[in-house]
Amino acid sequence: MSQPFHIRLPATSANLGPGFDALGLAMALYLTVDAVESAAYRIDATGRNAELCARLENNLILETYRGVLAAAGRPAPALHLTLDNQIPLGMGCGSSAAALLAGVTLANHFGALGWSAQQILEEACRREGHPDNVAACWLGGMTASAMQEGVVKTATCGQHLPWSLMLALPSASLATEKARALLPDVYSRADAVTNVQNTALLVAAFALGRADLLATAMGDRMHQPFRAQACPLLPRLLPLAGQGPVLGVALSGAGPSVLLVCSSTAELQDVTARVHAAAGEDGIEVLATRLTNGAAAQFAG
Repeated sequence: MSQPFHIRLPATSANLGPGFDALGLAMALYLTVDAVESAAYRIDATGRNAELCARLENNLILETYRGVLAAAGRPAPALHLTLDNQIPLGMGCGSSAAALLAGVTLANHFGALGWSAQQILEEACRREGHPDNVAACWLGGMTASAMQEGVVKTATCGQHLPWSLMLALPSASLATEKARALLPDVYSRADAVTNVQNTALLVAAFALGRADLLATAMGDRMHQPFRAQACPLLPRLLPLAGQGPVLGVALSGAGPSVLLVCSSTAELQDVTARVHAAAGEDGIEVLATRLTNGAAAQFAG
């Protein structure tokens, strides 16, 4: 019987405006997983969406765990999972990336696969279909990543930047599949060039700690204009970028939540008031968080 297993996986925000399917950052909101072998599958869950996290059916962690071991030709011992979830589900905060990495690391541990941290990352990215959230969850900080033929290349920076992060969450969630269906198949050269320029500027801003660049660098023409109809909070909050403590604003992943990068002195009460005033509606939750390290910092091989 394998030893008990523990891992803590951070929430993530991807794209960060122009870095579509390439950029992401890790936020200090966590999915914590404790697992032991058991006579039958069982999940005890606390935190956000605890009832949904505790379901055995259509559970992405268990589906990934069993799928990885089946592909490797290994048996999948039944597990008792104890979960504590702080990551909003269906809000563009990387809940699926955290669940995928949880499933892959569980398979590696209880199936004695002996995979390296890079192999775990690449397996989760293949299952996600793009590397941005998974790389940020695994490596932490602000992560730039690319995946070609299953090989993932990554670079990360900014783990220790003093900026605050705020998430503005509307009351209704949005499926990633629906959000992707809103995007066009073809973009103009002008829009593509603008996004290349802004992405380069955004990476430099995180690498050098240049807060003055964020309002411009987080501008996007490839996905946010098309998703605004399904994410009405975004166009209402974009004008806050560069105003007071708010340094930059972008849709968090595919939405519908919105990420606000704020100065180190920003206060939750102040930003919350600004968000509510700009949104002009009730039912919006604002969460304060920060950049953090990734789950791979705990990986023991």
